[in-house]
Amino acid sequence: MARATNAPASRERRRRVVDQASGFRGRRSKLYRYAKDAIFKAKYWSYRDRKTRKREFRSLWIARINAAARAEGMTYSRLWEGLMKAGIAIDRKVMADLAVRSPAQFSRIVSLAKEKVRPPAVPAA
Repeated sequence: MARATNAPASRERRRRVVDQASGFRGRRSKLYRYAKDAIFKAKYWSYRDRKTRKREFRSLWIARINAAARAEGMTYSRLWEGLMKAGIAIDRKVMADLAVRSPAQFSRIVSLAKEKVRPPAVPAA
């Protein structure tokens, strides 16, 4: 009886990996040995960076809100404190969008928050 190999399945498996690496440069897109490692790392990075992207967007929104709030004479933390006390439930993504696209509405929201925040304590001299 002839020796049976698993050649068709192995070849298909390797072809699939090389096809996934089709956009990579050099030997990483042509040779199975290198494509396998490249695909592994690419999947690792994409999983990791899906988490990182959420952090980066949140910090971007906070920076935009803080800049717009300071232009209105208020800090980010005081603004958020005032929003909580005023019962305004609005998320950072929407607030950052308002700060960039419609400053008039943003300033109205800041004025509502200003009413609810106590003025900072003045140190006695």
